[in-house]
Amino acid sequence: MHRVLDAVDLEVRTGSAVAITGRSGSGKSTLLNLLSGIDFPDSGTIELDGREIGSLREPERTEFRRLHVGFVYQFFNLVPTLCVEENVRLPLELNGVRGAQARRRSAAMLARVGLGDRLQSAVDTLSGGEQQRVAIARALVHEPSLVLADEPTGNLDEATAGEVVPLLRSLVSARGATLMMVTHDRALAAAADRALELREGRLYPVS
Repeated sequence: MHRVLDAVDLEVRTGSAVAITGRSGSGKSTLLNLLSGIDFPDSGTIELDGREIGSLREPERTEFRRLHVGFVYQFFNLVPTLCVEENVRLPLELNGVRGAQARRRSAAMLARVGLGDRLQSAVDTLSGGEQQRVAIARALVHEPSLVLADEPTGNLDEATAGEVVPLLRSLVSARGATLMMVTHDRALAAAADRALELREGRLYPVS
């Protein structure tokens, strides 16, 4: 058996932003999957908002993720058959928010990320930076308490990443959510309240 994480002990204050760095294959994405309940630890506990995720059955963990967790990915993971507004509206509809209310909330969120004029655009007509803004809007529209970002600037050029990073931070902060970011981007790590390196299965402070 290959041990990916070993005696990881981490407490994150509500409303803070934490960056996790480390070489490829060190277990950073696995850590995010554990925090969201996608993966299950062999030992130990994971608590979010006072709930021990490991005590939940799989259907309960799925519902918990839909309600309380937002995801931002390196490759956006947008649905190509849906327009911009429909992509952002999807998490709301999965949580039972539909119709005019869902459309209003998704449109308002897209306006916050500067895409209020692109609601009906096909996602493949957008630039990489615009697609990541849609992904951020989708991650935040249902007002999650935890936002997990896996290499959110990894597919962007330096200038575009410089625009996306403060946008992500400000929007998450405005909602009082907690942000956990996995990144190789030093600028992104520096923008966090706290930076940690995952090395040989353990977390170490980055000075």
